[in-house]
Amino acid sequence: MHQKILVIEDEPTLARLLSYNLSQEGYETKVIDHGGEGLQAALQHHYDLIILDIMLPGMNGFDILSKLRQKGNRTPVIILTARNAEEEVVQGLKHGADDYITKPFGVAELLARVSAVLRRTQSDEGTAGKASTGEKVIAAGDMLIYPEKYEVSLNGESIPLRPKEFEVLLYLVQRPGVVVTRDDLMNAVWGFDYIGGQRTVDVHVSSLRKKLEMNQQTVQIESIRGVGYKLVTGAAKKA
Repeated sequence: MHQKILVIEDEPTLARLLSYNLSQEGYETKVIDHGGEGLQAALQHHYDLIILDIMLPGMNGFDILSKLRQKGNRTPVIILTARNAEEEVVQGLKHGADDYITKPFGVAELLARVSAVLRRTQSDEGTAGKASTGEKVIAAGDMLIYPEKYEVSLNGESIPLRPKEFEVLLYLVQRPGVVVTRDDLMNAVWGFDYIGGQRTVDVHVSSLRKKLEMNQQTVQIESIRGVGYKLVTGAAKKA
């Protein structure tokens, strides 16, 4: 069965370019040129990947992405950003994007990123399936992590995390007190073939920290300057 890709892009030439090249690669592609209609399509139908422009009529890409994640839709999303628009990249990642492509881009880059995101998604689903026969809960201080459900609670309160934030936390919590480099996190969470930079890791760690701030004395993610990060629990800090 062909993998299905939803393209939400209102610029006709770019939309045709995306549709043609994705179709040539064997993907089943649907193009929508309006933000609100694109959101409805993403919520009502199954897609393996969404390619999402930021500037759209009706509703911008950030709002679409935010609403998708709020409703529990975990379809991987690649955002299209303008050249030299780092703020767009950072904001997109914070809203739950899985990757980004900077315009203008070449067909080879487009196809490489699409393939990499789909491959990572399939790998994540396979890992989640295996987790059901393994450990059910991981405890770190007053934090409980449920790998199968992608859920986290801290002091009895649920902490809503995006998929990649959860995977970053899980990787750190499995290595308590150990300094993990940005490259380690990049390779473990995004994959060896991820084309994005280390800024992606920093954005996700920063967002994760803010969500754990309700009790910093219990669980902290410490920055090790020039190296990476480590997770420290209250018990470890008292030791």
